[in-house]
Amino acid sequence: MKLDVNELAEYLANNPFRVEGVYRYAKNPGVPCAESTDSFPGFVFPLTGKTQFQFNGTPYILSPGKVIHGGAKMTLAHKMLGEINWEYILVLYRISNSEREDSGFTHQHFELLTGQSPRLVELLMRLWDVYNQRGGISMFQTEMLFREALNEALLSVFNRESNYESHTLFERISSYVRKYYYKDITIHTLTEQNNVNRNRLSYVFRKHAGMGAAEYLLNYRIKMAQKMLCTSDVPVQQIAQAVGIADPFYFSRVFKKRVGISPTKYREKFINNPY
Repeated sequence: MKLDVNELAEYLANNPFRVEGVYRYAKNPGVPCAESTDSFPGFVFPLTGKTQFQFNGTPYILSPGKVIHGGAKMTLAHKMLGEINWEYILVLYRISNSEREDSGFTHQHFELLTGQSPRLVELLMRLWDVYNQRGGISMFQTEMLFREALNEALLSVFNRESNYESHTLFERISSYVRKYYYKDITIHTLTEQNNVNRNRLSYVFRKHAGMGAAEYLLNYRIKMAQKMLCTSDVPVQQIAQAVGIADPFYFSRVFKKRVGISPTKYREKFINNPY
């Protein structure tokens, strides 16, 4: 089960919780798997390898780059994936608000796709080490480190999802630009078609293309004009119109600025040196 990471973050922010246990498990063929989860919910942080657990019949592959949450008192089944070694850290926690302990996410199983995060692994190893020490300071550090680990996991998921969404948006808009560059395309056209504002559009193109959407469109038009100049004897004015630039003087100016020479000189240069 996947979920909205913002909803999970809001739930954790609004409901006080505390750590009930931090455990580190590794592949051990001689130790049978429990048939149910603990009386507390928990987060499973895979460290190495790969194995499979089923929570209430739903399978999850445990491997680095994921975090699995299991609810309290769920049926549990473990399936070995060949001879692959595996290791993970389990953190059990309790919702301090007794009225909400049996609601929300505590009785759900779900998966968080964090991707590889060296910082998360570092925090988990510190958490494991501190939990096994005695004293009030270690108890306090355990609570703080668990929250830091959750924060890192949630941010990793959020950033991955944001990157995927922005890349999908960029691919959709840039594909449209490459297909319909000859039409009267404006920034307003692109924002209206894709239900985004100008700032979002600019951010996406600068992130994935290194330039704004208007610059991307203009560069592609000049690129197509270069091809037309080399493969036809159509007048420069008509080529400008063919690539979506109505003003031939503006076309010549931006062409020279980007290519280094005028459209006419570019054509002459290609004719004299086709290779």
